[in-house]
Formats: sequence, structure tokens, C-alpha cells
Amino acid sequence: MTDTLQALLQEIRACRLCRESPHGTPLPHEPRPVVTGSRTARILIAGQAPGTRVHASGLPFDDRSGDRLRDWLGVNREEFYDPQRFAIAPMGFCFPGYDAKGSDLSPRRECAPAWRARLMATMPQIELVLAIGQYAQAWHLGDLHRKGVTETVGDWKTIFAAWEHPRLLPLPHPSWRNTAWLKKNPWFEQELLPVLKEEVKAKT
Repeated sequence: MTDTLQALLQEIRACRLCRESPHGTPLPHEPRPVVTGSRTARILIAGQAPGTRVHASGLPFDDRSGDRLRDWLGVNREEFYDPQRFAIAPMGFCFPGYDAKGSDLSPRRECAPAWRARLMATMPQIELVLAIGQYAQAWHLGDLHRKGVTETVGDWKTIFAAWEHPRLLPLPHPSWRNTAWLKKNPWFEQELLPVLKEEVKAKT
């Protein structure tokens, strides 16, 4: 059976796999899957998983990380949240909870195997995937995924040239915790971001 996008999005938003059929410890709170998409969006933002603020609002990247990401893309909030321009689908659709140190846990392991291939199949018009962080990069880049985010993002030219449809760009997470990483890797802002902005402008 072929999925229709809107029916699939409704199914994802009603998902309770991490509570009812978990891989390991169940999600410690009620699920609230966060995902947006359309049949016209040409750019897919593939992040990791929502944080607490996004879990509360239901709006992806509704935090300081989103402010930085929108700056990287060269778009405003209205443009960013237009599903006709951007599809936003993290590797884990729900806030995964905190570890013992108070940091966000990894994306839930149930999400990608259950939903990722089906979701991508319903949006064949996607021309550019922005793979943010190690989990999105591991899934979307396959053999071109390197050992760490620095190595993967550092090889962005090879990755960008590897496929015609969709093209892929690996990005670090736009968290303000990564400010030191940006200072240590000035090539990201000097070389990659101009290409990213050009691609976004051309596809939105």
C-alpha cells in the first residue's frame, strides 16, 4: 500500500510505540511527536529529537537553537515554519527525556525504523536534506558518514557532490553549546554556510 503524506503525518503524530512497544525503557512521559511536511517542500531538515521547549509548544526548533539555525539558513520564522518550503522531521519525533546528568537522551530507537523510509517515500520532491547531528547523518549518509560530526561535516564537499537527488549537507547541531565548536572550525561559517544559504534561496 502506498502512503499518502497527510495520512502518514497523522499516523506519526498519533504514534505511541515508545510507550506501548518500547525498545528498552519506555518513554517517561506522554508522547508528542513533532513533524511537518508537504508535497511541495524541497528541503528536509533532519534533526535529532525535540527538546523540552519544543515538546511543550509542538513547534520544531522553537528555541535558541532554532534562532541560530534560521540564521544559518538565511530565513525568518515565517519562512521557516511554512511547510510548503521546509519539511522538518527529526530522527526521534518525541522529546526523549534526560539522562542522569540532565542532558537530553539520544533519539528513541523506535522512530527511524518505523517511520523514516515511509516518510521519505511520500516526499519524492525533496531536493536537499540537511542532516543535523550524528544520528541524522548516520541514517541519511550511509557509507559517507564518518566517525564523528566534525569529520562528517568537514567532508561536506564530498557528501554534497555524491548524490544528485536529493543532495545532502551535514550540519552540526545549532545548539548554543556548540559555540566553541564553531570558533574552532571557522571554515564552517566561511565555506559551508554560503553554499547552504545559496541552496536554501534557490529552493524556497
